[in-house]
Amino acid sequence: MHKYLAAKQIRRFFEIMTQEMELEESIAMEVADLYEPWKPEKNYPAGKILKYGVNEDNETQLYKVQQQHTSQSNWLPSQELALYKPIGFEDGIPIWTEPSGAHDAYGIDDKVRHNGKTWVSLIAGNIWEPGVVVPGVDTWILDS
Repeated sequence: MHKYLAAKQIRRFFEIMTQEMELEESIAMEVADLYEPWKPEKNYPAGKILKYGVNEDNETQLYKVQQQHTSQSNWLPSQELALYKPIGFEDGIPIWTEPSGAHDAYGIDDKVRHNGKTWVSLIAGNIWEPGVVVPGVDTWILDS
C-alpha cells in the first residue's frame, strides 16, 4: 500500500472516531484538527461536528451542526449561526484547554471558562489549569 493512501485512510479513521466518541467540548477542542473539515454541497446531519477556520487564539475552530441541511458555499459556519454553533466557548468566553506548549499558553488577562467558572490569567505563558494550586505562583483568579 502506498504511504499516501495509508495516511489518508488513517486520517479518515480519526475523523470517524472523533464523531463516534462524542467528546466533551473541552476535550474536542484539544483534538480539533482530527475532525472532518467543512465543505460546501454536502449533507450534514444535526449534531455533526466540523472544523472550519481558526478562533481568536489562532487554533482550529469547531462547529456543531444545529439542523440537518445541505451546505452551500455562501453558508459559512462562521456566519450562519442558525446552522452552526461554535464549539469551545461558553457565554462568549473560550473554554480552557490544556496548552501543548509555550506557543499556545495563556497570556496575562486572558479569560477562560473552566468547571462552570470564569478565570483570568495572572501570568504570561500560563500553562496551568485554573483552580489548581501551583506552589509559590498565583496563576489564575476568579473573574468577579
